Amino acid sequence: MKSKEEELENEQNESVNQDSFKCQVLRVTTEQLSQQISQVQLQQISPTALAYLGDAVYELYVRTFYLLPLQRPEAYHRLVVAQVRAEAQALHLRSLNPHLLDHEQEIVRRGRNAATGRPKRVDPETYQQATSLETLIGYLYLTDAQRLNELLQKLHFEK
Repeated sequence: MKSKEEELENEQNESVNQDSFKCQVLRVTTEQLSQQISQVQLQQISPTALAYLGDAVYELYVRTFYLLPLQRPEAYHRLVVAQVRAEAQALHLRSLNPHLLDHEQEIVRRGRNAATGRPKRVDPETYQQATSLETLIGYLYLTDAQRLNELLQKLHFEK
C-alpha cells in the first residue's frame, strides 16, 4: 500500500507528464504549419480568418487537456463545451491580458473589431472578447508556437 506522500508525488508526476504531452501535441502540429506560411501571407490573413483557425486550435488544446485521465465520451464533451463557450473564452482572455505583449494586444484589438454577427444567446461584448482570444490563438499558432504554449499553459481549466 502506498503512503499519501507517494500517491501525491505520483499524481504530480502524472500531471507534469500530461502537460508535457499536451505541449508536444500542439508543438508538432504548429511546427509543421508554421514552416509553410510566409510573413507576407500572414499579413494578408484577416482577423476573422485568424479567429476561425484559433477556434480550432483552442478546441484541440482543450480536448487534449481533458484527454487524460480517460473518461466516457459524454464526459469529454461536457468538459470541452464548458470551456469553448464564448463566456469561458472571454474569461480566459481577461486572465491573459496582464501577460500579453504590445503586439499581442494589437492582435486582440483587431480581433475584437472584426467580430461581427453573433449568436443570440451571447451579448456583443462577450462575443467580441471570445473572438479576440481566438484571433490571438490563430495568430500565435502561425507565428510563435512557444509563446502560444506559454499563454495556453496560463489558462486554468476545471477538472
